[in-house]
Amino acid sequence: MTPELYQEVALTRDLPEEQLKAGDIAVLIDFIPRPSGGELGCVLEVFNAVGKTIAVVTVPISAISVLRSDEILTVRSLTPTN
Repeated sequence: MTPELYQEVALTRDLPEEQLKAGDIAVLIDFIPRPSGGELGCVLEVFNAVGKTIAVVTVPISAISVLRSDEILTVRSLTPTN
């Protein structure tokens, strides 16, 4: 299923440089076409549990998945990278 703009999505891979992990939830805010027919990119806004933006990242579309009704949300601490 193709995600839609402003839809919540889940990361399918870790982004250690942003302290994000597979399964973290983000909002899809834009698509970025890739030159030469490469993979479509996605701009995501990531929020903490109280709604404050903590990151805006660009990832390939293969790094996200649409949320499903058989999934459950969890909470984890955002720990600084050493």
